[in-house]
Amino acid sequence: MKKELRKNRINKINVKLIFMKITIKVIPRSSQNEVIGYLADGILKIKLTSAPVDGQANIALIELLSKYFSVAKSSITILKGKTNKIKVIEIKKITHLSS
Repeated sequence: MKKELRKNRINKINVKLIFMKITIKVIPRSSQNEVIGYLADGILKIKLTSAPVDGQANIALIELLSKYFSVAKSSITILKGKTNKIKVIEIKKITHLSS
């Protein structure tokens, strides 16, 4: 019985960690929260209802992106532009590989 338990603990899990870096242009104080789409220069345009005060727009941005990309909020990090309209964000996503 003990050998069986030990074998079960050794099972390998095949996962792949994906990092995405995206440049975003935020339009604060809009009528609704929405992802508009990519601009010609490859920047993702997003509208937010929150004002850019005390990081409220950044919090709303992370919430919107977590729903849009189906990841946890903790998987999203603002790398550059915390106080600017143009931001660079990183999204970490773990995908399970079939064995």
